[in-house]
Amino acid sequence: MSEKNNSNEQSSLCPEDKIIFDSDRGEYICSETGEVIEERIIDQGPEWRAFTPEEKEKRSRVGGPLNQTIHDRGLSTIIDWKDKDSIGRSLDPKRRLEVLRWRKWQIRARIQSSIDRNLAQAMNELERIGNLLGLPKSVKDEAALIYRKAVEKGLVRGRSIESVVAASIYASCRRIKIARTLDEIAQFTKANRKEVARCYRLLLRELNVEVPVSDPKDYVTRIGSLLGLSGAVMKLAAETLEKAKNTGLTAGKDPAGLAAAAIYIAALLNDERRTQKEIAQVAGVTEVTVRNRYK
Repeated sequence: MSEKNNSNEQSSLCPEDKIIFDSDRGEYICSETGEVIEERIIDQGPEWRAFTPEEKEKRSRVGGPLNQTIHDRGLSTIIDWKDKDSIGRSLDPKRRLEVLRWRKWQIRARIQSSIDRNLAQAMNELERIGNLLGLPKSVKDEAALIYRKAVEKGLVRGRSIESVVAASIYASCRRIKIARTLDEIAQFTKANRKEVARCYRLLLRELNVEVPVSDPKDYVTRIGSLLGLSGAVMKLAAETLEKAKNTGLTAGKDPAGLAAAAIYIAALLNDERRTQKEIAQVAGVTEVTVRNRYK
């Protein structure tokens, strides 16, 4: 009791506006006299800094962030496949069989319902196609969200998982402005292009997915880089497309085909000749398309 009174007496000697808090030491100090008024204060605040509400929400979450490309969003845990104990020693055969049984039970527990099984298969397919196309995580996350919405609305029922996943990836690429054609995506799945295109239109209609109009210039950098062309060629191709757009020549045309034709013209003018066949293969269009757009 006497200690408490003593602390109050000390604090009364220092004006309130002169009391400062030393966060490193956990002490309240009088800035005039240097006297320690209170010590061993526990800081209840976070150990991180955030400057926007989004950063605060992201950093205040307990555990790792949600992963949309995992069927359960990464909320569950898995038993490690290394078959080692806590200090790294290999398990004996009897214990290994026991852990194998646990692992099987856990997998069954994680994937119980038909929706869980659907999402598990779809997310594996999405990850596979995304890796083959070299897509960034932002595109895969967006595609996973679109697919989840399709499952919630029952749009996958009666359709192949592969075609809806491919359509979700294409919609995500369009939304984030990553230059990938429907043909490029369809070639890495069992579904044919027509089926993927049908599912894509379904997603746009039923989920109200808004996608910006494709700009042919978005394809120029990628096509040019894959062909090993200089920056001058890509700049000229972009300028050519801008002129064509201003004169109304690009309306209703396939953006990848227009970009391929512009690259072909720019490469010719800069003495970095590439054949129509080479450009068509990289752009994911036919030689006929390149030839027609070139004319």
